[in-house]
Amino acid sequence: MDMTNDVGTCMVTYESAALGYVDFPLTEEPVYLLGIKYSALYDRDELKGDFLSKIWCTYRKNFPAIGGTGPTCDGGWGCMLRCGQMMLAQALVVRHLGRDWKWNKNCQDQTYKRILQMFADKKSANYSIQQIASMGVSEGKPVGSWFGPNTVAQVLKKLAVYDEWSSIVIHIAMDNTVIENDIKSVCKEDGKSTCDIIGVRQLKQETAATGRSKKSSQDSSKQDKNKQNTVDVKSWKPLLLVIPLRLGLTEINSVYVQSLKACLSFPQSVGIIGGKPNHAHWFVGYMSDKLIYLDPHTTQLCEDLDSPNFSDESYHCPYPSTMNVMELDPSIALGFYCGTEKEFDDLTQSVQKFVVGSSKTPMFELYKDRPPHWPPYESYTGQTTSASGVTMTGGQDTDEEFELV
Repeated sequence: MDMTNDVGTCMVTYESAALGYVDFPLTEEPVYLLGIKYSALYDRDELKGDFLSKIWCTYRKNFPAIGGTGPTCDGGWGCMLRCGQMMLAQALVVRHLGRDWKWNKNCQDQTYKRILQMFADKKSANYSIQQIASMGVSEGKPVGSWFGPNTVAQVLKKLAVYDEWSSIVIHIAMDNTVIENDIKSVCKEDGKSTCDIIGVRQLKQETAATGRSKKSSQDSSKQDKNKQNTVDVKSWKPLLLVIPLRLGLTEINSVYVQSLKACLSFPQSVGIIGGKPNHAHWFVGYMSDKLIYLDPHTTQLCEDLDSPNFSDESYHCPYPSTMNVMELDPSIALGFYCGTEKEFDDLTQSVQKFVVGSSKTPMFELYKDRPPHWPPYESYTGQTTSASGVTMTGGQDTDEEFELV
């Protein structure tokens, strides 16, 4: 496909499938939404409010050209990038505001606004489409390429190093294996990166030199004082654990379905990125045999999130999309947020009980220590060449699954 700056091109690159937005059905089946159990009959308002509060990242058009001369719209190729944004945004909401935080129209919460601005469609935003697409080049993906779940996770891991406000660690468990002590070593280590790979800090310094710098500093101070969810980063850096998996060859193996649903019921869950062939989605829950997800395949105008009175309604979707779990593409990535060491220990106990110990063919393995024949683990700090520490060639990503055919 010819990636041009023509907006019209972006408008016709939407994959050929109608968006199936419907309300939550009136059912006696429990509904699980990122670790919280709801009744669709008796907790309806709470369920809908929780879903609406999730940050919805979609295709956008008319944003500043990526790399100065690249695309100004990500329609047709950016769906997995947007799903990665949504998963990370949820982790940051839990990190700074708490899992029970709810969005409402005309929300004036400054911490929430600061989180949203980190995903603005401009180069100076930490997790913008410009930063993700540009950093993807280091993963062998030219700007305008489709990503798989593992690739977008690797890119976000690199970008998170420069988010000093959140101090979040993104750990990617490769080869279907989670090593507890690898994760604890990186979450407990003390160190800051001084590297600036693609100009995030430089742009922020330039912005600070403008007339807005004083106001920005005051706002940041207010936001930090008003934070509703405080973690002690000296004892434990907040963790986003991403586990890329392939649960079948061309379709998902039914043996993994119960474990997959169990993961969405864990309180540490921040969802699953994956989809069905040619469509990437962010899965946030389930009811019976239906997965609940947010769909990025809607092209909206770029919003100026630096405007004093910007509208954020286009970042929240009132109606869920659903699909049968057996329609899921086998290439996925699980996401879990652990703000404390105790939350991580609770997660590993749940994984041991409901994923590893409950199946003869578990989705992934859990070990306390790194196997002796494996090379030593090296955490990514911005100074190393690999975002995955020691790269164990597991071949988890299948980017072609999310290309147009």
